[in-house]
Amino acid sequence: MTTSQDVVVSEMGIGAGGAAMPGSGATGIFACRSAASAAGAMSMRQTYLDLAAAAARSASCTWVEAMRASSPTRSHAGAATDVDDLSTWMRKHPSALGKFEQIAAASKGKKIVMFLDYDGTLSPIVPNPDAAYMSDAMRAAVRDVAKHFPTAIVSGRCRDKVYNFVGLSELYYAGSHGMDIKGPSSNPESVLCQPASEFLPVIDEVYKVLVEKTKSTPGANVENNKFCLSVHFRCVDEKRWNFLAEQVKAVIKDYPMLKLTQGRKVFELRPSIMWDKGKALEFLLESLGFADSSDVLPVYIGDDRTDEDAFKVLRKMGQGVGILVTKCPKETSASYSLQDPGEVMEFLLRLVEWNRDRVSSSMIRPRV
Repeated sequence: MTTSQDVVVSEMGIGAGGAAMPGSGATGIFACRSAASAAGAMSMRQTYLDLAAAAARSASCTWVEAMRASSPTRSHAGAATDVDDLSTWMRKHPSALGKFEQIAAASKGKKIVMFLDYDGTLSPIVPNPDAAYMSDAMRAAVRDVAKHFPTAIVSGRCRDKVYNFVGLSELYYAGSHGMDIKGPSSNPESVLCQPASEFLPVIDEVYKVLVEKTKSTPGANVENNKFCLSVHFRCVDEKRWNFLAEQVKAVIKDYPMLKLTQGRKVFELRPSIMWDKGKALEFLLESLGFADSSDVLPVYIGDDRTDEDAFKVLRKMGQGVGILVTKCPKETSASYSLQDPGEVMEFLLRLVEWNRDRVSSSMIRPRV
């Protein structure tokens, strides 16, 4: 647990802030779950200051190392050691295309529910986050998937923004890392979940402070995702990453009700509540009538560190398929992998074709 002055790097990313604050109840047919002292001789004081300075230098290094680790810039196709690393990793997380029949077999007698991240999964990662458009072919593939299986987009983006990118009204949308959930617009009793509504004023305030604070860092882009904030450093010179990290830290230390995490070349500032993409997955399954059900096979495809919360939920459930989109070996709780959005689309199309064949064969009755 951290104080408002502490910043730690863990497997979940970079966290800052105080104790978790409870989220407010949501409206809609389904309700959300709420989720030192300095004294002594001058020599002792100097020792304390030296240690503090060393700790600060170490923290800065750790930040930059974490930023590099979460934002790999090369694929493993070069040196022999890299190929060996990739081969070992692929044995643990094989291609979902290569193991498609295995995945299909796991769905026997179960209802598939699809969960899809957006950036890096349905659309490529691009320098300008506002230009992360999905292709018409990908949109058609997602539309076909939604005809066969309940389908949700789970993104760190603002729900309205990701809806505008995707443009399919028949889907469930979970924006702001699952803190803003809405069901298909055609359903008047659609699910609605906003467990962090009470944080909206502080989110807006911090957004304005961050925009002003990061003006001196060329390439930094602050995005307001309604219930969370994103500070993108895709276009920031790596030599200035640490400076940008210090700028963000300087802001968030005054707002202990927010926590700081990290994704692919992005810092995320979120309300300090027990809610993430994993909680959103659980909420949607419950809303669809599959709470604690053994008759469902959730399939979650994502590329970022924030998607690990959903992968971990699937492992805890002991059922479901987690698929990480990456070209580089990463520590993950996903069971399978795909290399890029192109392979994601191929997987989705294959899933639709497989289900069509399954439905057609089940309708064929032997003649008596």
